[in-house]
Amino acid sequence: MGKAYDKFIERQQLLEKQYDDAYYEKQHNRGKLTARERIALLFDEGTFEELDAFAPPASVSFGKSTKAFGDGVITGYGKVNGRQVYAFAQDFSVLGGSLGAVHAAKIIKIQDMALKTGCPIIGLIDSGGARIQEGVQSLNGYAGIFRRNVLSSGVIPQISVIMGPAAGGAVYSPALTDFIFMSAGTSYMFVTGPDVVKQVLNESVSPEELGGASIHSTRSGVADFAFNDDENTILGVKMLLSFLPSNNIENPPFVASDDPITRIEPSLRDIVPDDPDKPYDVKEVIKLVVDHGRFFEVGENFAPNFVTGFARMGGQVVGILANQPRIMAGTLDISSSTKGARFINICDSFNIPLITFEDVPGFLPGTDQEHNAIIKHGAKLLYAYTYATVPKITVVLRKSYGGAYIVMNSKGIGGDFSFAWPTAEIAVMGPEGAIAVLYRKELAEAADPVALKKQLAQKYREDIANPYIAEEKGFIDEVIDPATTRLKVIRALQSLEKKSISIPKRKHGNIPL
Repeated sequence: MGKAYDKFIERQQLLEKQYDDAYYEKQHNRGKLTARERIALLFDEGTFEELDAFAPPASVSFGKSTKAFGDGVITGYGKVNGRQVYAFAQDFSVLGGSLGAVHAAKIIKIQDMALKTGCPIIGLIDSGGARIQEGVQSLNGYAGIFRRNVLSSGVIPQISVIMGPAAGGAVYSPALTDFIFMSAGTSYMFVTGPDVVKQVLNESVSPEELGGASIHSTRSGVADFAFNDDENTILGVKMLLSFLPSNNIENPPFVASDDPITRIEPSLRDIVPDDPDKPYDVKEVIKLVVDHGRFFEVGENFAPNFVTGFARMGGQVVGILANQPRIMAGTLDISSSTKGARFINICDSFNIPLITFEDVPGFLPGTDQEHNAIIKHGAKLLYAYTYATVPKITVVLRKSYGGAYIVMNSKGIGGDFSFAWPTAEIAVMGPEGAIAVLYRKELAEAADPVALKKQLAQKYREDIANPYIAEEKGFIDEVIDPATTRLKVIRALQSLEKKSISIPKRKHGNIPL
């Protein structure tokens, strides 16, 4: 080849020089991996194919220009655990990872490729935001990315991994994707930064306090996962991918399990306390029922009164939702309703059956909840359960009262199978509330109203709230031995393998946003 090949080698060498020791040192000093190290950790060794590595930045004004290759973002595709995935990694060490026209075009190219090939896409985000020198071109670049986020929604899994700054309009791309990961201590997200907050509100706040991983994984619920460092964050991404199909046409990956479907767990008979007001950890129930006790929780630290996550049962991926009696008695509130609805929508989009473990005394009362629209937010959960067409199975462990009974995948809104443990209590309201209404006069005249109330509450449980009445009327398919929960749920899943539902033709429903 002669000169032509020499030119090729020369260009390769120029690219390599851009990623010298100083490149790595600069990022490591910030406590972060470089974009190239992140890509290497994410993809199976030797499988990543980079695209547009030599793309130069657009011509810029404002007296600044650069000859850096790649325009601050690495894009391409490869294999993650043997499956094809597209990804982009913003490179903070090159132009601050800022988004200009070429940077945006590179991301848009692989978004289009991922969509038309039916592959997941992962964004490793570490950027100074829109490139000021390029003006409206950079803003239009974000618009193009956002549009493709929306077009890909529910078609291919989209995962955002915040590993540095994400500020201003840049945060809306992650918000449009299915899952958000954050690296603690080095990442943050906010629409307006600390300087603007100081100017407008005269309030001093650090980036971490305003939009760090701890804030978004606990208080706002924006982030689904927060890990201690880049390495563990990427390992978490790979774990999540193992539960997701490549697109909405495929089923999630089946993994044959040597955990027997017929496994009986006698300890489940003693998990729910005899005292109906005593808490227990619903995660113990989940781990005793799923394959090998492996449960990958989503949104663990946000709205912890409602547990969501992925597991396998009989090798099949399932999405699990459960009320958590240990926290707020498992009541439903604004945050938990939104969290549950979001998780249901994702599972339904990607053909993942829903398993619900129910122990809910109702919706959280109070002016704070009412004034902040618990009615509308609670309706989101109701809408999501009703609209979902994947297999839906419920196990009532203990309390199932009032509107919460309806919302938590009851048969009336389309639940396929409803099982109940002998400890289940299913009624319009809890015993104490019902007794206070039904026996107001008797309690007022009683010599010992506390003793009478306790006696009447017990009678209410036996005569009205016990699960056998619901079973006899067909609202519960079967009251089961808790020890057989795994067997019953897996057999129900197997029976629903060919479930098919036709939804009335429409452009889309009007979910109560």
